[in-house]
Amino acid sequence: MNKFGMYVKFTAKPGRRDALAAILLEAAAAAESVPECELYLINLSETEPDVLWVTEVWSHAEAHAASLTREATRATIQRAMPLIDRVEPVQLKPIGGKGLLFSSAAE
Repeated sequence: MNKFGMYVKFTAKPGRRDALAAILLEAAAAAESVPECELYLINLSETEPDVLWVTEVWSHAEAHAASLTREATRATIQRAMPLIDRVEPVQLKPIGGKGLLFSSAAE
């Protein structure tokens, strides 16, 4: 099964980036108990004051989709929505590199 990845650019409403970052960090901590979530990394942009980037890697796309149906995830999204001006997701297919285990780069 192929891994599933995403880069998500969150543009917070002016002055709300830190509050949004706190919620995303809570989501990252909660993801520790989800084995299919292999990476959930929150990044602050150094050039855009209202922007955060989230890097996600999941064992497969279905695991990511299932995570969005969990009640706790939906509640976190509802808390974050008032802080967000724009969301720009980019779906990826991770194939290899340092930091994650891959059964085969040719999957």
